[in-house]
Amino acid sequence: MEYRTLGGTGTIVSTLCLGTMTFGKESSEEVSHAQLDRFVEAGGNFVDTADVYSRGGSEEVIGRWLAARPGARDRLVIATKGRFPMGDDPNSAGLTRVSLSRALDASLRRLGVETIDLYQAHAWDPLTPIEETLAFFDDAVRAGKIRYAGVSNFVGWQLQKAALIARFRGLAPIVTLQPQYNLLVREIEFELVDVCRNENIGILPWSPLGGGWLTGKYARDSTPTGATRLGDDPGRGMEAYGPRNSDARTWHVLDAVRRVAEERGVSMSQVSLAWLADRPAVTSVILGARTLDQLDDNLGAAGLRLSQEETALLTTASTPVVGEYPYGPQGIAQRDRGTP
Repeated sequence: MEYRTLGGTGTIVSTLCLGTMTFGKESSEEVSHAQLDRFVEAGGNFVDTADVYSRGGSEEVIGRWLAARPGARDRLVIATKGRFPMGDDPNSAGLTRVSLSRALDASLRRLGVETIDLYQAHAWDPLTPIEETLAFFDDAVRAGKIRYAGVSNFVGWQLQKAALIARFRGLAPIVTLQPQYNLLVREIEFELVDVCRNENIGILPWSPLGGGWLTGKYARDSTPTGATRLGDDPGRGMEAYGPRNSDARTWHVLDAVRRVAEERGVSMSQVSLAWLADRPAVTSVILGARTLDQLDDNLGAAGLRLSQEETALLTTASTPVVGEYPYGPQGIAQRDRGTP
């Protein structure tokens, strides 16, 4: 396992993070605890959850694991999120002081900890001034309830605005961004990656395997069956299955991943994770395994370094399709070479 600093902080985290969205629902408590044990044994020290995962169940599963293992809390960097409703009260959602203070206290209770290392806004709230949210984060840091603040699912202007307001008001900075990012979904490179690099914000990619597509388990023009999320629950994700299956780029990317994996003698998952871990500004890649076997395979990416040729092959094959402007050739020429 390799380690990096958490964004612009000095806190050290493993380059692979254990995501726990499946805990308490798709993964039983026994399997979830086994995953935590295996992850720590492999050198992992970064765990990510959220209050809405299994309606608080994920945090509770982690809390019981911590309680049964004295000293485990001190070895882990624990991240969670708040934003989405946890009840019928209209003030149980959003990034307001009322909502976040309730959500943070509830997460602390479920996890059984005094401090959360990284507390994240799960998504932008169009109704709440970002100044209110950032002031809450700053107060929570000063109160010792959280150590750092981060955000998830923000777009470029939202992240830049939050970063600048925090800086010029002297508030606790945004240290991480948690976006969807993988070989099939690279649109954050249009603007968000540059914001993160300029503001020293670490990227924590979720869905690094594209909902299972980058594992190679889906066949072209064949509806998934059996032990896949789509197969176990045929309705889940089907809104994206059709367009992705019919997109020639999908299969071009998968062919490139398969080629590298076969030449290296490793799994397609490991290749995809290794490529992502080496992208600019990426701090730690969030794994989303349902089973211990899946986690073991994912952990095989630890320390896997692709060659320049392999990286170039994957990067070229997965280049997002864009128009001429502002992210295509015309826009690049105007930005980088000053072409009028």
